[in-house]
Amino acid sequence: MTAGVDEVALIPLRERVRSALVERAGMSRRKATMAVLLSGVFTVSFTITLLVVVLDTVATDLGSTVSVVSWSITAPMLAFAVIGPAFGTLGDLIGHKRVFVGGLLGAGIFAGLAALAPSAPVLILLRTLSAACGSATGPSAMAFTNRMFEPHERVRPLGMWSFVTAGAPVIGVVAGVPLVELVGWRIIFLVQAPLCVLGALSSWWLLRDTERQDDARFDAAGAFTLGGGAALVLFGVNRGGTWGWTSPVVMTAIVSGVVLLCVFVQVERRVAAPMVPPQWFRTRNIAFPVLSQSLANFAYMGGFMIIPQMLKDGIGLSLATVGWLIIARPLTFAVAAPLGARVTMRTGERFAGMFGSMTVFTSMIVLSTVRDSTPMWLIAFGLALSGLGLGVASPALSALLANAVNDSELGIASAMQQLVSQMGALLGATVMISVQEATMEQGTLISYSNALVVGAALCVVAGLLAGEVRSTERAPTQ
Repeated sequence: MTAGVDEVALIPLRERVRSALVERAGMSRRKATMAVLLSGVFTVSFTITLLVVVLDTVATDLGSTVSVVSWSITAPMLAFAVIGPAFGTLGDLIGHKRVFVGGLLGAGIFAGLAALAPSAPVLILLRTLSAACGSATGPSAMAFTNRMFEPHERVRPLGMWSFVTAGAPVIGVVAGVPLVELVGWRIIFLVQAPLCVLGALSSWWLLRDTERQDDARFDAAGAFTLGGGAALVLFGVNRGGTWGWTSPVVMTAIVSGVVLLCVFVQVERRVAAPMVPPQWFRTRNIAFPVLSQSLANFAYMGGFMIIPQMLKDGIGLSLATVGWLIIARPLTFAVAAPLGARVTMRTGERFAGMFGSMTVFTSMIVLSTVRDSTPMWLIAFGLALSGLGLGVASPALSALLANAVNDSELGIASAMQQLVSQMGALLGATVMISVQEATMEQGTLISYSNALVVGAALCVVAGLLAGEVRSTERAPTQ
């Protein structure tokens, strides 16, 4: 009996200790929780930029090609997109604290193993497993954030969220490129691993768990058909330019992928707990924000993948110069996101979404004109426009989606948003690389311009979709 009483008594004691330490540090509980969540998100995202910059170095070291090693980015993004909804549902079932902590811990373990990868296939596998675990942080952290803030308050914390997700690549480039040149690319993962483990420990100590929903279910059939279909289509598009579009392997992969995606649509209409509830895509403030973000990410991530290679191979810039130049994009994103949140609270999400999409469009057009004689400031300006556009649009449209669903649906809604946005980014990276490779005979720089124009065209559609949303009504100011 005494043991039971002591165990119960320890719970408020631990809570009082945590609260006292937080107050002593001069932080509110919400600020402390956001700091832990954003730190966790930082640890799973800061390596992305570095991999893009050093793809050719990794390929040489592992005796492979850039086209193959690029799957160390593409495959993790696919896993991040498809498995994310599973963690959203799992968080609803067992609590988002456990999912967030477990995701960080798994990401750290596999990142450490990736540092020892002996070949390209092993690196791709370990990076994919690390990203699969890391995908738990997105839906869980978003569920925490949306539960802590009222609908009219959500743009500001989501702006900080975007600030961190964009700032992580900046720090990665500034600190990482010199390290990579000095020590080698494996240092990326040797740094990431302990940061993930440290983040898991601090999250377990500070975070309070969320309520659990016994009726949550995971759509296994939907995850299998979507993941398999997307992987096959992306593989076919990726290999089409190299093996030929009439290659039996390429044609089989694309046709099989399309068939699986059609099956996915049918599955989602029939299962009790779909990954992507079909009725949501008949809701204005869910369908249009998500699709607009997806298409803007198509251009953003496609440009993210090809511009470093364009600057290095197309106009002959050094690796260090490319690293410093591409900072302009995530740095502008990081600055624009919190400032854009203030603008959104005055002008509404509709304006922010349209402005963001068309700014990314302008960025694609400016960068498509890059030639040997183009001044550095114009290249940096074009990159900065891309970061500005997504930095303004992303938090606004994310907040709009969160406000359009019930609080009990925030986990699956966040996971669905992550899924669709990542699929857009994956398609952008794969399609724009394929366009560049398929038009190489026109000239190196012209081939990159062709790919960027494709991204620009999708931004126009993203802007039109953003124009169809209805902005959230704001609470009257006092």
